[in-house]
Amino acid sequence: MEEDILDSEKLESDTFENNIRPQSLKEYIGQEEITGNLKVFIEASKIRNESLDHVLLYGPPGLGKTTLAHIIANELGVNIKTASGPSIEKSGDLAAILSTLEPGDVLFIDEIHRMPKFIEEILYPAMEDFEMDLVLNSDGKSRNLKIDLPPFTLVGATTRAGDISSPLRDRFGIVSKLQYYSEEELLKIVMRTSRVLEMPIEEDAARLIAKRCRKTPRIANRLFKRVRDFALVGGYEKITLDLAEDSLKRLKVDEFGLDSVDIEYLTSLITKFNGGPVGVETIATSIGEEVSTIEDVVEPFLLQEGFIKRTPRGRVACEKAYEHLKMNRQGTLF
Repeated sequence: MEEDILDSEKLESDTFENNIRPQSLKEYIGQEEITGNLKVFIEASKIRNESLDHVLLYGPPGLGKTTLAHIIANELGVNIKTASGPSIEKSGDLAAILSTLEPGDVLFIDEIHRMPKFIEEILYPAMEDFEMDLVLNSDGKSRNLKIDLPPFTLVGATTRAGDISSPLRDRFGIVSKLQYYSEEELLKIVMRTSRVLEMPIEEDAARLIAKRCRKTPRIANRLFKRVRDFALVGGYEKITLDLAEDSLKRLKVDEFGLDSVDIEYLTSLITKFNGGPVGVETIATSIGEEVSTIEDVVEPFLLQEGFIKRTPRGRVACEKAYEHLKMNRQGTLF
């Protein structure tokens, strides 16, 4: 029953993202250097009548890696097949995916850093020579099988570029790092989402969401969705600044965009470990979160905004964290 609920929530989230996802580079807001370069590379591949070089997109979650992968396919006028690194467990899984590709298609692998190493090795000749070597075992005998593949473009996405092996990384002809978004870019994204979902919003209210979304479009859209819920239930025809402020307060999103998990992280770091240094595993255990969630979701923004810093001995709370929580260095209230 719980799995059904989680699947339903995921389906709702995916549908929401698909509804508001831009379909072309022209519609895409932000990451101008990356989109400008991609436009050139895509046009050049069309002129040469060749498949686009393999693309690696990396950066914190929610910045638009999946959206860019779909846009690349749309701009090339080809189909896109999607998979995730952890789901490719056997060579047969990869073979099944690659065998469905048509010439020029895009294969998008999310969380590519979590792909098993032996799968990576099978992927090398597929990326370089568009062929795959498989070892088949039958009746105690093994034989090699070579499968020719059509030219295709692999788009890999990861939040941890450092976890990708050098041989795999070197096979990507285009490597791009996505940056956090500016407030003005996020304002445009919220206003666009408002138009797409046909829920008007005042510019001041949209700017408030843009300020509190951790510089991340996915979070901006998620906050807009929740504020929209409060507006619909409250009988509002437009999202006003007062409504947005009240909704974000009820969602426990503060003026810096920190939510309850961020506050719990900082509070634990200061009160339980005297501000650090302390290892991420210890912090994760103290607040009941996965280490991967802490490293991929919580810490990047806290580091970016100067609330914490990483040292060889562990995480340390910065002065900004003490000021924000109104705590002194001993972890007690002023």
